[in-house]
Amino acid sequence: MAHIHWYPGHIAKAEKKLKELINLVDVVIEVLDARIPESSVYPDIKKLLGEKPRLIVLNKSDLADESQLKDWIKYYEEKTGFPVIASCASKNNDISLIEKKVIELAKPRIDKLVAKGLLPRPARVVVVGMPNVGKSSIINKLIRKGKAKVGAKAGVTRQQQWVRVNPKIDLLDTPGIIPLKQEDQIKAGKLAMVNSVSENAYENEEVAQELLEILALKYPQKVRDYYNLEENISIEEVAKSRNWIVKNSEPDIIRASVMVLTDFRSGRIGRFTLDDFENKSTETEHN
Repeated sequence: MAHIHWYPGHIAKAEKKLKELINLVDVVIEVLDARIPESSVYPDIKKLLGEKPRLIVLNKSDLADESQLKDWIKYYEEKTGFPVIASCASKNNDISLIEKKVIELAKPRIDKLVAKGLLPRPARVVVVGMPNVGKSSIINKLIRKGKAKVGAKAGVTRQQQWVRVNPKIDLLDTPGIIPLKQEDQIKAGKLAMVNSVSENAYENEEVAQELLEILALKYPQKVRDYYNLEENISIEEVAKSRNWIVKNSEPDIIRASVMVLTDFRSGRIGRFTLDDFENKSTETEHN
């Protein structure tokens, strides 16, 4: 297993900044990558978000195994008690559902304010998640072009910018980036496979080979068909199938590794879910 390196010194600072954002809002939209719906969950998510209501979005669902999506949605709904929906950047038909769920989740908080004699106000929401799970695409879909920015809020902050999504929702236009804190190297490896880890933290060859090992177990025929492989699924065989040879007649595994990762991330090979639904880790705290 490739070792994914990161810098734990940054984590406390990043967590502090994220908690400051979460304290400003009524509802959190937590974005996960539908291809790794468990590995993209932050291990301390409940501690980080506290009792804040949240909508869980399995993003990039168009790249995930369609047959497993419903299982994961049902699993997280039952485990967390919060609504879970699938989303992808290429379609906008989920926007009204996201807005509806946010308003529902914020209602108890808004009702309490009204009960205290305050005027009802829009629900305040922030989008959070690991790097590159598609937080910005969710924000952009919600904002849509031409939405008016409503600026700093009295008694809230002067630094954060809010956007009026509709009369009932104000969105913090800065995504909350959950820092990589992954003692579990298998999950860290999967985060690297979907490009949620800086390329400086791993070797392409190791991560690509581990990706092929997972795909060989779960989706062997799709991989063989795409790369025209006979039996053995490996970086070496992929390089040979493309006739990518370097000195001494060795297969060009560097070039083949980059191609495999790019093909997987773009969905060219097929729609895959890398996490096993049947063998979920009991260590993931998401309740």
